[in-house]
Amino acid sequence: MLERELFTLLEGTADAAFSVDEQGLVRSWNRAAEKLFGYSATKVLDRPCAALFQGRGPLGNTVCSEDCPVLECVHAKREVSDYDLEVKASSGQRLWVNVSILVFFDGRTKRRLVVHLARDITHRRKKEELTQKVLGAARQLAVLSNERVTSAPVSPLTEQERRVLALLAEGKSAADVARALHITPRTLRNHITNAGRKLGTRNRLETVIHASRQKLI
Repeated sequence: MLERELFTLLEGTADAAFSVDEQGLVRSWNRAAEKLFGYSATKVLDRPCAALFQGRGPLGNTVCSEDCPVLECVHAKREVSDYDLEVKASSGQRLWVNVSILVFFDGRTKRRLVVHLARDITHRRKKEELTQKVLGAARQLAVLSNERVTSAPVSPLTEQERRVLALLAEGKSAADVARALHITPRTLRNHITNAGRKLGTRNRLETVIHASRQKLI
């Protein structure tokens, strides 16, 4: 296949397709590429691919540069896997594309071209970023909730509250604790509720465990 035939073939593909030579200069640019990136073929042909796209990787690292890692792999005859790239469109907007690489060699001209097939994945990447933000917020809420449970008491426990929790920690029943302290079951419940509010706990067991860990009893 000759370069001219390759360019005709790429023109018919639905993917944005363009080719660069071994110096990184754009040699072909199909209509789908014009639509996706907003540049006409006359604007990009013979221009450096790196300067055109200013591509960045998923970690924000610069990918498109004079020392193109894709061209380095091609020169070393190493396979290039599909990769995600954030590029600059003609409008200045940043787009995410997934890029596949094909290497074409014209036996007549002895020239090697690197074909890029690009698919718009901006919507997918935004969904992934939103999901990560939601998960991050959920993890932060979990941490804050845990800190609320395990933090120091908001205000000191009274002596009676300490005695109540200490007896409960020994395994005594609520009725036994009430009898031992000569208080009514209702008063006992009030002491436990007040202690739980001060410690930021949600139930009797958490209150006793937290008070014990904090050496409050």
